[in-house]
Amino acid sequence: MSKMRFFALQELASRYPVNVPYPSERLSDYYGDHVFNRKKMQEYLPQEAYKAVIDAMEKGTPINAEMADMIANGMKSWAKTLHVTHYTHWFQPLTDGTAEKHDNFIELDKNGDVIERFSGKLLVQQEPDASSFPSGGIRNTFEARGYTAWDVSSPAFVVDKTLCIPTIFISYTGEALDYKTPLLKALAAVDKAATAVCQMFDKNIKRVGANLGWEQEFFLVDIALYNARPDLCLTGRTLMGHSSAKDQQLDDHYFGSIPPRVTAFMKELELECYRLGIPVKTRHNEVAPNQFELAPIYEDVNLANDHNQLLMDLMKRIANRHNFTVLLHEKPFKGINGSGKHNNWSLCTDTGINLFAPANTPEGNMLFLTFVVNVLMMVYKNQDLLRASISSAGNSHRLGANEAPPAILSIFLGKHLSHMLDEIVDRLDNAELTAEEKRQLQLGIGRIPDIIQDSTDRNRTSPFAFTGNRFEFRAAGASANCAAAMIAINAGMAHQLHEFKTEVDHWMRRGLDQERALYKVLRNLIIASKNICFEGDGYSEEWKKEAEKRGLTNVHSVPEAIMKFNDPQSRAVLLGEKIFNENELNSRIEVELEKFTKKVQIESRVLGDLAINHIVPIAVIYENRLMKNLHYMKELFGEEEYQKMGTDRKELVREIQHRILSIKKEVKDMTEARKTANHLDNDIDKAFSYSKHVCPYLEVIRDHIDHLELEIDDEIWPLPKYRELLFTQ
Repeated sequence: MSKMRFFALQELASRYPVNVPYPSERLSDYYGDHVFNRKKMQEYLPQEAYKAVIDAMEKGTPINAEMADMIANGMKSWAKTLHVTHYTHWFQPLTDGTAEKHDNFIELDKNGDVIERFSGKLLVQQEPDASSFPSGGIRNTFEARGYTAWDVSSPAFVVDKTLCIPTIFISYTGEALDYKTPLLKALAAVDKAATAVCQMFDKNIKRVGANLGWEQEFFLVDIALYNARPDLCLTGRTLMGHSSAKDQQLDDHYFGSIPPRVTAFMKELELECYRLGIPVKTRHNEVAPNQFELAPIYEDVNLANDHNQLLMDLMKRIANRHNFTVLLHEKPFKGINGSGKHNNWSLCTDTGINLFAPANTPEGNMLFLTFVVNVLMMVYKNQDLLRASISSAGNSHRLGANEAPPAILSIFLGKHLSHMLDEIVDRLDNAELTAEEKRQLQLGIGRIPDIIQDSTDRNRTSPFAFTGNRFEFRAAGASANCAAAMIAINAGMAHQLHEFKTEVDHWMRRGLDQERALYKVLRNLIIASKNICFEGDGYSEEWKKEAEKRGLTNVHSVPEAIMKFNDPQSRAVLLGEKIFNENELNSRIEVELEKFTKKVQIESRVLGDLAINHIVPIAVIYENRLMKNLHYMKELFGEEEYQKMGTDRKELVREIQHRILSIKKEVKDMTEARKTANHLDNDIDKAFSYSKHVCPYLEVIRDHIDHLELEIDDEIWPLPKYRELLFTQ
C-alpha cells in the first residue's frame, strides 16, 4: 500500500463523533437568533423605520436615505449583540457559489480617532471589484466597477462574526452579473401574470408568490481519504476507480440507520441552520453508500434559494470540523447514484390558495385545472429552456442514469388527473354545453380532491412530476444554484399565463361568456400539450423512441443544451418577460459555455497528470515484479516446466504492457485535442470541441486505469479505492 493511502486509512481509524450540544431543549429558544427578522426589526428599529422595511418587502416601496440610516444603525446594534466585527454584501455571482468582501465597522473621525459606524449608504449599496467575476463579455477585465444593492426581501444574517446582507450584483451599466437579479425579475413576472389570471376567478387576489422546497443530496467522504485523491480535490469527482464489489445493489443504505459520525455532523449543521432561520426538516440516508439528503419546509423562492446557497457553504465548513468533506458534484462516483437537487415548486395567492392544490368546489377546481393545464403547456413549449437551465459538466454525467430523470423533458400527472383532462377534451367541443353536460362536467371537476388523494404516485423517472400540490423538477444538479431552474420555470409560466389570458379575452370579445371561453382555451391547451405527458418508465429505450415520434427533444451535449437559451421560444420568454436584455442573455450563454470548457479542461489535465505520474509508474513497477518472477521461474524449473507454469503470468504482463502503452498514447492524443480546442477563438466552437473531442478520452483512459486497478497488487496501488471511500465512516 502506498504511503499516502496507508496514512489516510491510519488517520481514519482514529475518527470519533464530535458531540455538539444544542443550546436549549426548545427549538423556539434559538430558531432565527442569527437573523435580522421581523421580530428583531421591531425590537431594534424605530416604528417608522420598521414600517419602511415592511412596505419595501411587501409593496416594493423605496426606502429613503433617512430611513436607510435608521435601519442600518438598528441592524448594527442587533449584530453587535452577537459580537459581530465585520459586515459584507453577500451575493451570488455566476460562479455557482457565493461571494463576500468583509469590511470592519470602524471609521476615523475628524480627529483621527476610531469610531464604529454603519450608514444607510453602506447598507443599501457597495462597489466591489467586479473584474474577476464571470461576465460573459458585459465588461472588460480592466473595467472593474460593479455594484451590490440590498435585497430587502431577504433578511440579513450573521455567520461567525460577520453581518451578511443579501444583495444583487450588477455591472456599472446596470446589467445583471448574478443569479438573484434575474430571479427577482422572474418572480415579479409570474406574480403579475398569475394574479391577472386569478382575478378572473376571484377579485380579492392581489398577489401570487412562488414557493420552493429544495431537496439537497450530497456525499460525505473522510477528509483524509479525500486529501489522498487529487482528482476529488481538484475536480470534485473521481476520474478513475473500479466499482466496489458491493455498492448499492442491496439498497441497504437507503433510509438506513444514520452512522454516528454523520449524525453528529447533521446535528451541528441543523443547529446552525436553525439559528440562521433555515427550516431544515428531513434528513436521511440516500441510495448510494455515504450519500445523504437534507430537505426544508417550503419558503418563498428567493428566500429558499438564499437558504440553499447558505446551506451548501455551511455544509463544507461544518463537515471539516467533523473530519468530513462534502461532495456536491452530481456524479462523484461512477456506477452508483449521483446527487441531484429536486426543486419542488408551487404558486400561492395572498389569500392562502395553493394554485396547484385541488379544492372542494367546482369553482376552486377550475382555478386548479387552469394552472395545472398552463404548466403542461409551459413545459411543452419551453422544454429546451428548462433543459438548458440545468445543463452543466457535472450534471451531464447524471442525467439519464438510473437514479436521475432522462434528458428528455416530460410531465407525470398520475392516471386519475390525466383521465380527468381527457374527459374535459372528450366532453367539450365547439358547440355550447347542454345543462346536463355542464352539470356532469362540474360534478367531475368537483371530485378532483377525492380522486387524487393518495392516488397520485411518484414517478422517479419523470423530470417534472405533479406530486399532489406542487410540481417537482427533479433534473437540477446537486451543486447548482436553484435560481437557474427557478428563473426558467417562473419566467416560462409568466409567459404562458400572459398568452392564456390573451386567448381567453379574445374569445370573450367574440361573444363567449368567461366560463365557456375558459373551457375552450383549456381544451385546446390540453390537446396541444398532450405529447409532454408521460406516465411510464422514462429510462426505457421504448420511451426514447416514443419521445422522438412525439417531437420531444433529447439533448445530451452540454454545449448544445446551453445554446438552447438562444432558441426563438427561449428568447421570447427571457427577453419578452424582461428577465434579461440582449447583452445579459448573450453573456449567460458565454459564461455557461466557458464554465463547461474550463471544467472539462481541468479534468483532462488532472487525469493526464495522475495517469502518467501515478498510475503508469506503479504499473511499470508491478510489471517488473512479474517479469522478475518469470525469470526466476525459468531458472528454477527449466524451460519445459516454465512454459507450462508461466502462461498466466505472461498474459498478465502482456495485458499490463498493453494498458500502459494505451494510457500513454491516449493521454498524448487527449493533450493534442485539448491544444487544438484551446486555439479556437470562438467560445462556442471551443466548447463543442471539448465536448466532442476531449470528453471521450476521459472515459477511454479511465477504462484502462480501472482495469489496471484490478490487476495490480493492492499493496502498491497509490489511491484510495471505492470500497474505502464509500464504506468508511
